[in-house]
Amino acid sequence: MELLTNFPLWASLAAIFFAQFVKVPIQYIATRKIDWSLLTSTGGMPSSHSAAVTALATGVALETGMGSAVFAVAAVFAIITMFDASGVRRQAGEQAIVLNQLVADFGRFAQEAKGWQDKPEKEKQKELKELLGHKPIEVFFGGLTGVILTLLLHYLL
Repeated sequence: MELLTNFPLWASLAAIFFAQFVKVPIQYIATRKIDWSLLTSTGGMPSSHSAAVTALATGVALETGMGSAVFAVAAVFAIITMFDASGVRRQAGEQAIVLNQLVADFGRFAQEAKGWQDKPEKEKQKELKELLGHKPIEVFFGGLTGVILTLLLHYLL
């Protein structure tokens, strides 16, 4: 059962779960509201994507060395993932905000102009997901979380 002793894999999974869990108290500190849906949502502080890929790369570096081809693959994978989290996915989230505002504005206009206020609740459209990507600071702290957690696991276990 080599899978059970695959340190980089377990460190990466631990980083995902830790980063997702810690979003709840961080959000509570910022807003004074507990939001358990953050456990399974994308976006937010810290980035679990960044935590996962940096934990993976750190675990691979500890096991195979920084000169190995496997580490090179893990490091490039981490860079691409973190760039995507703060770039493309973030821009998609920004577009979702604008689209949701357009939908809300159109809905208000249509309600006032055509009396759409009588429509049943079930006909309302589900909002687009706005929290898709990460701010650069969220990616940074997600990456830092992955590295620190992996080093702690490596030296404590």
